[in-house]
Amino acid sequence: MTASSPRITPFVWILLAALALVWGTSFLSNRAALSGAGFLTVVTFRVSFGALALWLWVWARRLPLPANPRYLWTFLVMGALNNAIPFSLIVWGQTQIDSGLAAILNAATALFGVLVAAAAFADERLSATRLGGVLIGLAGVALAIGPEALSTFTLASAGQWAVVGASLSYGFAGAYARRAIHGLAPEVAAAGMLTGAMVWLIPAMLLVEGVPNFDWGLEAWAGMLWLALGCSALAYLIYYRILARAGAGNLSLVTLLIPPVAILAGWAVYGERLGLREWAGFAVLAAGLALLNAAPKPRAKTA
Repeated sequence: MTASSPRITPFVWILLAALALVWGTSFLSNRAALSGAGFLTVVTFRVSFGALALWLWVWARRLPLPANPRYLWTFLVMGALNNAIPFSLIVWGQTQIDSGLAAILNAATALFGVLVAAAAFADERLSATRLGGVLIGLAGVALAIGPEALSTFTLASAGQWAVVGASLSYGFAGAYARRAIHGLAPEVAAAGMLTGAMVWLIPAMLLVEGVPNFDWGLEAWAGMLWLALGCSALAYLIYYRILARAGAGNLSLVTLLIPPVAILAGWAVYGERLGLREWAGFAVLAAGLALLNAAPKPRAKTA
C-alpha cells in the first residue's frame, strides 16, 4: 500500500493561489522590464536582487550555512539549470511572443520533469497512466505552438522553442537537485542557487549588453522589482512552505494555475489575446497534467 499524499488544507490552497499569482505575473513583469532593458539585464537584475533579499532573510533567521565546499559547485550548476538558462530563454522568448503563450509553453516543465526523473531514478519510472499524461501534455504543447513553428523557422517560432527549452532545463534542474542538495535549509539553497546564477549572468550581461544605465521608466522598474522581490525571493519562500505542508505532488498543482493568471494579466494590462489554437493547446496540456497528477507514482521494488 502506498502512503497517501498530504491533505490540501484551506491554508495550502491560499498559498497555492498566492504562488500562482506571483509566478503567473512574472510573465507580465518580464514584458514590463523589457520596455527598458535587454533580456540579459532583466534576468541578471532579477537573480541578483532576489539573491540579496534571500540572503538577508537567511541572516535575519540565523539559518545555518553549508560547511562542505562542494556546495559551491552545486549552487553553480543549479544556478545555471534552474535560473540562468531558463530565465534567459523565457525572457528572450517574450521579446517574440505574448506572455500568455509563454506561460502555457512553460507549463511543459512538469512533463519534462517527469521524463528526466524517469530516466534518472528507478523509483520515478513511468506507469502507463503517467506516460499517457505526458504524451497528452506534449500533444497540447505541439498544438499551442502550431504547425508553422514545427515546420518553418521564424523569430516567433524561435521564441516559442526558447520557452520550451527553458522547461527542459527546469526538468534537468529538478533531477540534479534531488541528487545534489541534501540537508540544507530551503532558503539557503534558494539563495545559493540565485547567487550561482549571478556568476553566470553578470559576465554574459556585460559582454552582450554592457553596463546598465538604470535610466529606466516606471514600467520597467516596476517589472524589475517585482521579478526580483516577488517572483524570486517571495515565491521561493511560499514554494517551500507549500512543499513542507503538502508535499511535491500537491505543489505541482500550481503548474495548472499559472497560465490562466498569466493570460488574464497579459490581457488586462497589454491587451494580449490568444487565438483558438493556443486555448485548445492549453486545454489539452491541462488534461495531460491533470492525468499526470492524478496517477499514483509506482514504487520501486525492494528485495
